[in-house]
Amino acid sequence: MSLGYSISQSESGVQTPVVPASTYRVQLGPRFTFAAAEAAVPYLSSLGVSHLHLSPALEAVPGSEHGYDVTDHARVRAELGGERGLRALAAAGRAHGLGLVLDIVPNHMAVPEPLRLNRPLWEVLREGPRSPYARWFDIDWEGGGGQVLLPVLGGEEEAREGRVDRAAGVLRYGVHEFPLRAGTASLPMPELLAAQWYRAAWWREARTGLNYRRFFTISDLIGVRVEDPAVFAATHAKVLQLVRDGVVSGLRIDHVDGLADPEQYLRRLRAATGDGCWVVVEKILARRERLPSSWPVAGTTGYDALHRIDGVFTDPAGAGRLARAYGETGGGPGSRGSWGSWEETAAAATREVLTVDLAAELTLLERWAGAELARGIRELLIAMPVYRPYPGGPGPSARTLERAAERAGARAVDGVRDLLLRDPAFAARFAQTSAALRAKSLEDRAFYRWAPLLSATEVGGEPGDPAVSAAEFHAYCAELERDWPASGTVLSTHDTKRSADVRARIAVLSQVPEVMGVPELTGVADGASADPRLAWAARQSALGLGAAPERESRLAAALLKAAREAGVHTSWTDPDEEYEARIADLVPREAVELPPELAEAARANVLGMTLLHLAMPGVPEVYQGAEYEYRALVDPDNRRPAEFPREALAALDAGAAAADLAREKLALTAALLRLRRDRPGLFTGYAPLSARGPAAGHCLAFTRPPGLVAVATRLSHRLAASGGWRDTALDLPPGRWGAVGGAAYEGRVALAELLERQPVAVLVRG
Repeated sequence: MSLGYSISQSESGVQTPVVPASTYRVQLGPRFTFAAAEAAVPYLSSLGVSHLHLSPALEAVPGSEHGYDVTDHARVRAELGGERGLRALAAAGRAHGLGLVLDIVPNHMAVPEPLRLNRPLWEVLREGPRSPYARWFDIDWEGGGGQVLLPVLGGEEEAREGRVDRAAGVLRYGVHEFPLRAGTASLPMPELLAAQWYRAAWWREARTGLNYRRFFTISDLIGVRVEDPAVFAATHAKVLQLVRDGVVSGLRIDHVDGLADPEQYLRRLRAATGDGCWVVVEKILARRERLPSSWPVAGTTGYDALHRIDGVFTDPAGAGRLARAYGETGGGPGSRGSWGSWEETAAAATREVLTVDLAAELTLLERWAGAELARGIRELLIAMPVYRPYPGGPGPSARTLERAAERAGARAVDGVRDLLLRDPAFAARFAQTSAALRAKSLEDRAFYRWAPLLSATEVGGEPGDPAVSAAEFHAYCAELERDWPASGTVLSTHDTKRSADVRARIAVLSQVPEVMGVPELTGVADGASADPRLAWAARQSALGLGAAPERESRLAAALLKAAREAGVHTSWTDPDEEYEARIADLVPREAVELPPELAEAARANVLGMTLLHLAMPGVPEVYQGAEYEYRALVDPDNRRPAEFPREALAALDAGAAAADLAREKLALTAALLRLRRDRPGLFTGYAPLSARGPAAGHCLAFTRPPGLVAVATRLSHRLAASGGWRDTALDLPPGRWGAVGGAAYEGRVALAELLERQPVAVLVRG
């Protein structure tokens, strides 16, 4: 099999491609191990992918279903099958032409139970700032009075029940175990506690008293200082060994925004891996933000592409109508926890998260800068237009600071700008806090409060302006092909709040807003039903999920999470049990299916999104099971063990008809993945194609000049309502073009003919 890419040598002598043709993501865990992934290799090879993308595989908290809570960077996770299992998976992949991409977590480690599992942290707690491991973590010893606050205890009562096990040399609080500082075991309890390098505390104290950097607001994930060369070397030795041995040929860098100096880190990583390793970063870009060109990476993990693909299937007029109706039903001004626009919702959530959830981080910055700059720090953080800017070093760039200062409208920010530009250490911590603030306030708060169109509340999107024009989509693709042709692109991931197929169904509402049944959502009963925001979310989630297995329990779990994340009537830290008990009342007892004409519009969205994703510039990633019809809600719903449609693919390959949407999607996905693998030269260059005629605006078409044309139907329900394609036609580039699985065309082709059977078409020259 010719893969057509530059190559690297693996440990067995078999050559694998450096840049993937495509990737396929699986979520590893105790229920889906390396052996399970190995069993799927023949199917994935048949599907056409070139690389299998694994979720984090280093040692993690026992039972972890995601692996981002790393406890030991030096070992491959035993629960998954250990290093032997990983190497066996790699060998099976090579035998079928597949490479491996590994998700790695440089930003943080677990604060696990038991604490001994994280040996570096255990040693710091025992030996204090003089420990050789003290350089691993961002601990503010001064702010903690010389002790690390450990907010791991269940309550104030447990915090008073410490007891010493002198034989074991540990301090115990219930099931929790902590190391004792040398020479303190025989001290009376008050003196013993004061002499330790830590203070075990009730978990609620983290909000204001935490004195170590963490991941977002999750106190059981402690930040790691990979900017230190020794820490980098220790935490990356195993991963780099796997790269050198040819076991792994690509890396996904989790939460690069959390690092003190992302560019320095990436340069060090590139120097260690060499040029043969494909590296992408999980980086959330604002709509008009661009990845720093100086970063030595292939690009991002692809949320920027997701937003553009979703956006071209969103009707801007209908999205606006939904936003207005949302306000009229109580989701806007005057209702508790809601505001008049997306911008106001986001700003209020940002201020709330900064001053409450991230109060400890804010206190550190204010103490660092001095009381006179405290207000300026707050206002500048709230006004930041991006997660964190990069040009000019680890801290904010002058241009971005100017934009933020203008938005803040406060003279108090001037001194903060000066400090940021002259103090790199402060700038780095400010930027890390900014990234955590954006993620927590937007993704995990405002996105759950703004519910006019849930398909728009996805990472990297702009819920207040969700639609993307065809011209904007083409401009983005041309830029991607020019600047980042090997960047990742995605539609569904382990972090998307709704899978692409669910979003495709919800997006139909932008074409027919009246389907939301707004009168039914007004003046509803007491309890959770009185929350119009949640009623909107329930209605759309039910439409998106449709008649999926275990529908009621999955919807109820997703709505409960949405209510707690929104933090309006209940929350994770202060749950309102009476309110939460009524949330299930919002789940329809029967499946909510779209009427036939809207089901057809959803079909056009599903197939159109699939086509654009797999034909556009970049390296597309298929999430586990999403080659078939895949309806999933927010995690943990989207992290269930993978199910592979082996029999369906085999039947299609044997000549069976694609009798339903699931099989249509599978056939389209396999055709494009196989083309990418077997004829990679087709997927270079980019040029938009313009239709002519009364319905030209409903056609989104482009060519990859070496010999591929992709045609998709957008806003198909409006198209049908206006009379269909009529005499709208598309001028094909010179040559004879064969439709994948269909007829041949050349010159001008009527779209009514080309798209008679399906709302999409893939044409290959010759």
